[in-house]
Amino acid sequence: MKRAIVTGGAGFIGSHMVDLLLERGLQVRVVDNLATGALDNLAHHRGHAALTIRQVDMSTLGPDDPVFADADYVFHFGGMGDIVPSIERPLDYMRANVDGTLAMLEGSRRAGVKRFVYAASSSCYGLAEVPTTEAAPIAPQYPYALSKYMGEVAALHWGKVYRLPVVSLRIFNAYGPRARTTGAYGAVFGVFLAQRAHGRPLTVVGDGTQRRDFVYVTDVARAFLLAAESSVSGEVFNVGAGDPQSVNRLVELIGGSVAHLPKRPGEPDCTWADISKIGGALGWKPAVSFEDGVATMLRGLDQWRSAPVWTPESIATATKSWFQYLSGVS
Repeated sequence: MKRAIVTGGAGFIGSHMVDLLLERGLQVRVVDNLATGALDNLAHHRGHAALTIRQVDMSTLGPDDPVFADADYVFHFGGMGDIVPSIERPLDYMRANVDGTLAMLEGSRRAGVKRFVYAASSSCYGLAEVPTTEAAPIAPQYPYALSKYMGEVAALHWGKVYRLPVVSLRIFNAYGPRARTTGAYGAVFGVFLAQRAHGRPLTVVGDGTQRRDFVYVTDVARAFLLAAESSVSGEVFNVGAGDPQSVNRLVELIGGSVAHLPKRPGEPDCTWADISKIGGALGWKPAVSFEDGVATMLRGLDQWRSAPVWTPESIATATKSWFQYLSGVS
């Protein structure tokens, strides 16, 4: 039985990774400090003999920690997300996303892990030309994006210097069940679904014509497993649907009234992954259509009744630092 470590395994994408690995018969060790993840995301696996969960801050793990023993794969999703808090608390993001990655890399190196798959972020591209290839210039617009890119650089460096087999997957706009509902203003799906569940207007930034490369979470997990099982090393791949959808199209599928907000600095008009490289190297392509993915989310609408409900006024307050610090960023 192969053994896999999933950092952030109680979180959004990480818990779906755990689902896939257990389904494929792997032994899974989850490392999660539960700051944003939730054990409820793994409740359907309670008592599973092949699953262990360790609540710990990964940056505190020593390189010889038993969690690394005999591990075949490491899937590194753990870290801090959200844009606005990263602007307000940049050092916390560097510690979590850079120091945490370094701890996992060194432990993996010492243990002789066969494949380290890093969850990178497409935010490293900033305001990129589209469709965006992996060769596009790196231009992070805020500390979250910078911290995730620094983690990727470290991972590739460990691959080059220490021969640790590393693959980095730059995730575009992932969505799906168990998406995080933290108190921070963030991803459009979480904001819209909570508003829809409470009958409030959907808060659309700008005119809603901006497009995002939404990719369904189970497709993301499948890309990570293919990367782990491949012989590819030292490579970076985009993971997106390759078919950007407008925010207005999302509004149409969710339904409800709309309230418009000012356009924000540092946000691209379009995110669009060129996925030809991952298709050619790993044989991966998305399987879940946007319409089917949104329909699945709407069937679980009740879960969003306990999520924060954002209004134009509360969003203006929450994003004040965004406008303050990013207005001059290019």
